Amino acid sequence: MRNSYRVHGALFFVALIYAANYSLSKDVMPHYLGPFGIVTLRIVGATVFFTIIKYVVAPQDKIKGWADNLRSLACGICGIGVNQLLFFSGLNLTSPISASLLQTIAPIVVVVASAILLNEKITLPRLLGIAVGASGAAALILSRNVQAAIYPQATLGNVYILANATVFGLYLVLVQPLMRKYHAFTVLARVFLVGVFLAVPFGWHEALTADYAHFPLSIWLEIGYMVVFLTILAYLLNNWALKYASPALLGVYIYLQPVLAVLIAVALNKDHLTWGKAGQALLIFLGVWLVSQKPPTPVAPLTTAQD
Repeated sequence: MRNSYRVHGALFFVALIYAANYSLSKDVMPHYLGPFGIVTLRIVGATVFFTIIKYVVAPQDKIKGWADNLRSLACGICGIGVNQLLFFSGLNLTSPISASLLQTIAPIVVVVASAILLNEKITLPRLLGIAVGASGAAALILSRNVQAAIYPQATLGNVYILANATVFGLYLVLVQPLMRKYHAFTVLARVFLVGVFLAVPFGWHEALTADYAHFPLSIWLEIGYMVVFLTILAYLLNNWALKYASPALLGVYIYLQPVLAVLIAVALNKDHLTWGKAGQALLIFLGVWLVSQKPPTPVAPLTTAQD
């Protein structure tokens, strides 16, 4: 029971980190740093961190066999390289509201992929939880006032975000067997290393040509947040939770992101919390609870002793 609280606490903190990123990333790009430049700094920084920590805490742990190595390659492509390139490209072109709405597709991908790849049972409560959570998130985001800013390439940005949510949902399913078999730092060091080879060719120019000397302190802090919290800590907590939670439960916490984004906006006096928004938040929490319910274990019939 105590470990269950820790899992939910970790997933909640990850949702909070991601929710804050929608606003922080907009402060940085594209004026100070392009989307691919941000991805490069994030992935390179995280790769160095996880590689060093891996050789300190689990020096003998190695991913073995063709199957696991191919799986780690797929995880690096889906969960690190393609995922982050698509997300920041999309967020750079569309509004945070649209981006957070489209992120809710990931739990649907997780449930379907879990059923196909992990033979995980899709129960009626889980299907209901997906529907309730999605309706709450959609109602919350669509009820907000239309932003005055104009995004001429919003359609393309929305396509990128939709693709990002899809590949991230697939990553959550693919990485689970690795996290249960190997040390967390072993897996993260490998998948981020794969991500480096995929992302750096796209972002090295933006990262090297940025005018870092004229970055204000607030921008440096936001970049540090994206490297330390959004990349290192969020991935670490997410992958640790996969040891104890189903991919469906981890994926559905994405529904919390728009709720937390509203709370952050209220704290910064950029939005107002209404009874309607409170009701929509309750729908999302109800969806999380329903998806977290495990299928009942069938009881074996009693047998009588034979003479």
